[in-house]
Amino acid sequence: MDKYNQWVACWGNATSITDRREAVYAKDLTLRYPVRMCFDGSKLRFRFSNLTGTEPVTLQKLYADHTPITFGGAHRVTLLPGTEQDSDEVDFPVQRGDMVNISFYLADYTQMNSGTLVTGPLSKGLYAYGDFAEADELPLDLTRHTNWFYFLNTVDVLTSPDNRALVCFGDSITAQSWPDYLAQMVFGGNVSVIRRAVSGTRILRQYDCITYQAYGLKGATRFPIEMRVAGATDVIIQHGINDIIHPVGRDVNPFRPWSDLPTVEEMERGVEEIYVNPARAAGLKVWSGTLLPIYGWRTYNENRETMRQAFNEWQRSSPLFDGCVDFDAAVRSKADPRMFREGFDSGDHLHPSERAYEAMAQAAYSLCLCHQ
Repeated sequence: MDKYNQWVACWGNATSITDRREAVYAKDLTLRYPVRMCFDGSKLRFRFSNLTGTEPVTLQKLYADHTPITFGGAHRVTLLPGTEQDSDEVDFPVQRGDMVNISFYLADYTQMNSGTLVTGPLSKGLYAYGDFAEADELPLDLTRHTNWFYFLNTVDVLTSPDNRALVCFGDSITAQSWPDYLAQMVFGGNVSVIRRAVSGTRILRQYDCITYQAYGLKGATRFPIEMRVAGATDVIIQHGINDIIHPVGRDVNPFRPWSDLPTVEEMERGVEEIYVNPARAAGLKVWSGTLLPIYGWRTYNENRETMRQAFNEWQRSSPLFDGCVDFDAAVRSKADPRMFREGFDSGDHLHPSERAYEAMAQAAYSLCLCHQ
């Protein structure tokens, strides 16, 4: 019996609506995404997504290094609006630590509306003007780095059944660095870290205007799609701060009415019904993640702080969860728990610094992975 007989996701991001700028199309462009293999394995497969596109997207000359990625034997794929598609299985022996470059070419005008902005030490892509999908190196004078991950959604490896995936689900806090730091901490073990996060998203609401569409789909829409993760056994859910901080009233912003502000009880019920119950039905362990300090953020007020604290206490104590990753405790000031500790604030009083993201990763590692 082949020791490699289970598909497990080794890399993944969410797919969402990209920021609506003046230019929303690309042509004659090569995208390249380096992905580090976290397991040994014998085959790879790839999921590409046009989930939030409104036009068909055709990807050509798809490669994992120099190995063609095919779809029903074809060397190109057209992704219809609102769809995702898995590639054929590719014979591609890998060892833990190998870097595999996934490249593809956009020949004709292509709507760049399906992608996600992510950051972290393991999350760096490249784009080049021209057709260089088969090139060993992209030409320096035609190439730039990008943190936008377009169309490529998930990479699976056929590996040992001892290996498994942990999903990190959330908003901009999770779209930034802590999942990458966690992946570095667990590297060498039997767990991959799959990030499913979109900046600005909320549990209960979403925006339909072009100003804020990049804030993504609401939880009920996102979760069943993003939890399609081969080999997943656990999910950490760190979501809800945008439900609290976004509404400001139509007199201030026509797209952010006070009616969008939920009660804490509505948030709790949303987490249970939208996230926990489906995750349990899929056989997953579910870990809550507390919301971080917001003191000093531009919409901060005492009512929002009271909501955050109440929601966090519920996450810490609710029997719905297998445990709580207390991110708040990992980054807050001891002198004033409403705010970040010194050196842990990125400067906007909402997003953590890199030091704080490392502390968040350590908190997740200590609770969810250290003793498993």
